[in-house]
Order: sequence, then structure tokens, then C-alpha cells
Amino acid sequence: MEFRIDRRSGVAAYQQIVQQTKQALDLGVLVPGDQLPTAREVAEICAVNPNTTLKAYRELEREGLVEPRPGLGTFVRQSLARPQAGADSPLRGELEAWMDRAREAGLEQADVTALVTSVMEERYAGTRAAAGNKGHG
Repeated sequence: MEFRIDRRSGVAAYQQIVQQTKQALDLGVLVPGDQLPTAREVAEICAVNPNTTLKAYRELEREGLVEPRPGLGTFVRQSLARPQAGADSPLRGELEAWMDRAREAGLEQADVTALVTSVMEERYAGTRAAAGNKGHG
């Protein structure tokens, strides 16, 4: 796992590490037993303070996703992967094909992000509202 920190995103570096780790867990790139890079390795590759990585790892630990093993490192405890969202799923293949068509049509990454976000918010809005209203009626 290699983290990428986007300093222009407006998202704190530690939060980007948390988000990227969760995404890797969602996609099955990281599975229980996998070791995360050390704080020193992340600091060297991403030019962040090692404490930034430690803060991210502590948050992931609080959520029960990773566990530190003194003298050994930080290891994945729990996967978030769903088979239908894995790297070899048919849905991913369809999304990759769609992304290729969007790029061929001249859409920039920001255009694709805006389009995907817009459709995702429309499609999942009812799901989120229903989940939020459980037990409140």
C-alpha cells in the first residue's frame, strides 16, 4: 500500500491516509493480516511528519480496522471488502469501460468527479434518508 497525499485537496494529510486505507479495505486490496507501511516509510514517501501517520493509524485502530503490534508494526484486523466491489468484479470492469469512454469524450477528471458525485447523490439519497429515519417515527 502506498499513500498519495494531495496538498491542494483541503483534506488533512492524516485524513487522506485514513480514507485511502479504508478504500483499500473496501476494495480488498488490504486484507486481515496485511501490514501497513511504517510511519517512517510514509514520512519518507509522502513528505509528512511521522506523527501524521500515527494519528491516522490511531483513528483506524479506534474504529477496529487495524491493530498495532509493538515492535512489529500496524496490521489490518478487519476487511471492509464486498465481493461485488472487488478489483475483479464485473461492476468495476463496467466502470473502467465507462471511464475510458468519458476520457475519450474529452471529459477531464474534475468533470468525471462532478458527474459521478451528482449521480451517486441522486441514486443514494433515498437510501441515506431511509437509514437516517430508522427508529424516529
